[in-house]
Amino acid sequence: MGRWEPNARERLEQAALELYREHGFEQTTVKEIAKRAGLTERTFFRHFADKREVLFPHASPLQEALVGAVDESPQSAAPMDSISAALQAAGALLMERRELARQRQVVIAANAELRERELIKLATLAAELAQALRRRGVADPAASLAAEVGIAVFKTAFERWTSEDGEQGLSQLVRAAFDELKAVTAGK
Repeated sequence: MGRWEPNARERLEQAALELYREHGFEQTTVKEIAKRAGLTERTFFRHFADKREVLFPHASPLQEALVGAVDESPQSAAPMDSISAALQAAGALLMERRELARQRQVVIAANAELRERELIKLATLAAELAQALRRRGVADPAASLAAEVGIAVFKTAFERWTSEDGEQGLSQLVRAAFDELKAVTAGK
């Protein structure tokens, strides 16, 4: 193996997901992941702190994109409109990783500890979105409600996106879920 390998992080992610699906998360070791990727354990630990971080990275481009989109939304936008626009923009960010997202969801669904970690991640996203709304002058409970509802809508759309083979993109499914929420709350 050479000192530098192209796409090491992506190769490690793919190898980990394959092994998690084949043998289960608990039974898979870092050594096996590195070997499958054609890399060393040392390289694995340059990219990830542990094998859970493959599924839940500390630096979250999704969180950064969501908060950035809320921060940049027009000041006149209603809180739910800011959240909706941010979640739809995030959908575009995730489009190229659909297959990895599907594999990740299968692994998470098969492990109670990982499902719990996913819920914590979603709660963290909601808290960050609520904080972004507060910076825009939205008071509580409106900021918290908008963020929590937005994450619930996103979760519903994301689960549908990763489980269906349809042509719809995640952004479209987020928009459709928000439309459905509006219909439900309007009593239709």
